[in-house]
Amino acid sequence: MRSATPWSTVFDDVLVATGQTVYMVGVSTLIAVVLGIPLGVWLQLTAPGGLRPRPVVHKLLGFVVDLGRSMPFLVLLIVLMSFTRLILGGTIGPTAAIVPLAVGAIPFVGRLVQNVLSEVHVSVIEAAVTTGASTPRIVRSVLLRESLPALVNAIGVTAIALLGYSAMAGVVGGGGLGDLAVREGYQRFNDRYLWATVVVLAVVATLIQFIGNRVARGVDRRRHASV
Repeated sequence: MRSATPWSTVFDDVLVATGQTVYMVGVSTLIAVVLGIPLGVWLQLTAPGGLRPRPVVHKLLGFVVDLGRSMPFLVLLIVLMSFTRLILGGTIGPTAAIVPLAVGAIPFVGRLVQNVLSEVHVSVIEAAVTTGASTPRIVRSVLLRESLPALVNAIGVTAIALLGYSAMAGVVGGGGLGDLAVREGYQRFNDRYLWATVVVLAVVATLIQFIGNRVARGVDRRRHASV
C-alpha cells in the first residue's frame, strides 16, 4: 500500500502552486482591466442615449463582447494555443496561461464596465454637458469618478472569475493550483493535494472579495468626502 504524502511536501507544493496562481490571476486581471475599461467606456458612449451614439458600432462591439463572454474557457484555451505559441514560444506554464485568461476576461470586464457606467444618473451627465465639458473630460470626471466604487467591485468579480479560469488552465498544463489538483490530487488519487488546493482556492477567493469590498468602501467614502 502506498504511503501518504507528508504534509510538509504537500504544503511546499501548494505554496509554489499558489504563487503561480496569484501570478496568473494578477497579471491577467491587470491586462483585462487596462483593455476592458476602455472597451466598456466605448460601449457606453456608442449606446443609444450615450454621449456619442453610434448604433452600428455599438451593435458590432456588443456582438464581439457577447461572443467572447459566451465561449467556454476550455474551448478558448484550445483555440488560442497557436496564438500563444506564436507570441510566447510555448503553451505550457503560468505565463502561457495568461494569454487566454486575459483574452477571455477582456470582454467580461468590458460588459461589466458598461453596466456600471449606465447606472450613473443622467442628471449628473447632463450637468457636465451644459458646462461645455468635452467627452473625454466627462468620461474621466463624471462617468468613471461617479462609478469608481462599483468599478472596484467589478475588478474583484473579474479576479475571482479568473481564479476559477486559472484552475481550468491547469487541465492543459497551465500550472498553478488547478494543475496541482488535477495532476497530484485527481490523477494520482492523492486526497491531501486535492483538499489542500480546494481550501487554498476558497481562501484566495475570500481574500479577493474582502479586499475588493474594503477598497470599494474606502473609495466611496473619499468620493463623498470630496463632494
